[in-house]
Amino acid sequence: MSSQSILKWGVRAYLAFFFIYLFTPLIIMSLATFNDSRFPTVWPWRGTTLRWFVDLYHDSSMWEALLNSIKVAAGVLALAVPIGVACALFLSTYHGRSKNLIYGVMLSPLLTPGVIIGISTLIFWRQLGVSGGIFLTVVAQTTFIAAYVMLLVLARLQRFDRTLERAALSLGASHFQVFRRIMLPYLMPAILSAAVIAFLQSFENYNTTLFVRGFDTTLTVYIASKVRTGLTPAVNALGLIMILLTVVFAVAYELKRRGETRRAARRALAEQ
Repeated sequence: MSSQSILKWGVRAYLAFFFIYLFTPLIIMSLATFNDSRFPTVWPWRGTTLRWFVDLYHDSSMWEALLNSIKVAAGVLALAVPIGVACALFLSTYHGRSKNLIYGVMLSPLLTPGVIIGISTLIFWRQLGVSGGIFLTVVAQTTFIAAYVMLLVLARLQRFDRTLERAALSLGASHFQVFRRIMLPYLMPAILSAAVIAFLQSFENYNTTLFVRGFDTTLTVYIASKVRTGLTPAVNALGLIMILLTVVFAVAYELKRRGETRRAARRALAEQ
């Protein structure tokens, strides 16, 4: 067997193991949703049931926690994306001696434990008379999630051709027009990707949220509290619904993208 064959089979085995490792927990979680057991498990199988979806429908506390998580994620999205884009634009144009220092300061929240961010945010804002809640959760999460946005946008900016900007300015365009007509369309893929990552990072955050949430419970905190008091497969039902919605959205997006690609190819052929 040649070295190329060994490499090819090795890559295939690695990919197979990777996907098994990735999807096995999701499959087990989905199966536990239909097991008629008080605890989320697939063994022993006590019969097939749909009652956990009914329990999920009547669990008002879980729906309230889910709504709070969405509110927090939306608030973080509204703050982290503009801040991250602004930081990336600043770092891409600033060439002073302190650039590395500023970059390190902007990146430092990613290296700080979430517990420290949560406690320090709570102590600081309490001195200003602001107690824990959704607002403080948004502020605390934005401090480090904005750094993710900055890194993604900054990576995109490193491939940007600055001659386009200079050419537009020399032709009489204002800086705002250059940003809106040239820079923003170029950065839009990175901004959208950063927005998705920011939303997911906020939605699944636990360490920071635990200290600044006040009396507003998010989904991750609610699930953690249910683990101590008694977790039911109703949580699995919610997870299964979220997985199905994600799959449907991904399939719909891919079908739409392929349709647009085919239409663009047909137009190109027709023009020729």
